[in-house]
Amino acid sequence: MAPEVSRTDVNDIHPCYEIYNVSYRLTSTPSTICVLIFIFLGSSSVVTVCGNLLVIISIIYFKQLHTPTNSLILSLAVADLLVGLVVFPLSMAFSLSSCLHYEHLFCKVRGSFDRILSAASFFNLCCISIHRYYAVCQPLTYRTKINGRVVVIMILVSWSASASVTISLIVHDLHQERCKENCFLHVLLINTFGIISSFYGPVIIVLSIYLKIFLVAQRQAHSIRNTTCQSSKSGTTISKNERKATKTLAIVLGAFLMCWTPYMIVFSLKTLNPVTVSFPLFETLNWLTLLNSMLNPFIYAFFYSWFRSAFGMIISGKIFQGDFADAKLL
Repeated sequence: MAPEVSRTDVNDIHPCYEIYNVSYRLTSTPSTICVLIFIFLGSSSVVTVCGNLLVIISIIYFKQLHTPTNSLILSLAVADLLVGLVVFPLSMAFSLSSCLHYEHLFCKVRGSFDRILSAASFFNLCCISIHRYYAVCQPLTYRTKINGRVVVIMILVSWSASASVTISLIVHDLHQERCKENCFLHVLLINTFGIISSFYGPVIIVLSIYLKIFLVAQRQAHSIRNTTCQSSKSGTTISKNERKATKTLAIVLGAFLMCWTPYMIVFSLKTLNPVTVSFPLFETLNWLTLLNSMLNPFIYAFFYSWFRSAFGMIISGKIFQGDFADAKLL
């Protein structure tokens, strides 16, 4: 049975809901804050879908963008697109605050989509970091070790791992509902394992990989500055391109961590050491994680001139006026 919640508590939880027979419903006269929230979130959903759709179309259509790195970016964009297309509307239709009180089927569906797509985004970022490691740190063996088949395997593993984590958490939640207070230690161990394996562990690994890449890139840059032969100049161009790609993807990772770390810290405190966390704060941090899916297309457009060119041709409709698949992008 759901706990009794006063009208004052509900207003503190969300400005768009009111209590009605121990259940939530939208207020008949929504406040200005409520309207602004839904306008902002609705606009964010549209921008997320359109931005990631541009990335997907660009990589699929233009042959110049058919590279291992962009294949992983494509997989990441698909996850972000689905966040904007599925998770945003579901979260807007029924707020996280209400789901904290009433864990019915709708909330479970919303939570499952949120988990699997968020995990897929992070596992794709892990694969991108591994790809960058070989491209920068082992350039001589890069093309033999990171080929099309290996990239496909990386993508499949990313999505399979995210599905496995989500399914295991769903099974765990069902088991927790059955045993309730009789399995506190078991629940604590599972929650601890889930948090470490799905976030903190991969974060440490990815950051370690990028630190290694940074140190190697610094040594390469120092070596290039001390070399004047022509053969090294061609290597300089390759090294600059690889460093730029690594820098851009590191910024993508940084944006992901900036959006997700506050939520995971609060979630960890709430899960492992039950503390009182205000519902508005928890919901705001949850929306911050979803907004991460909107940022990546802007990062690509800012740092990659060929993505800007591809976006421009798609938005202007030029790709429908002729065969531009082989067109040389800037």
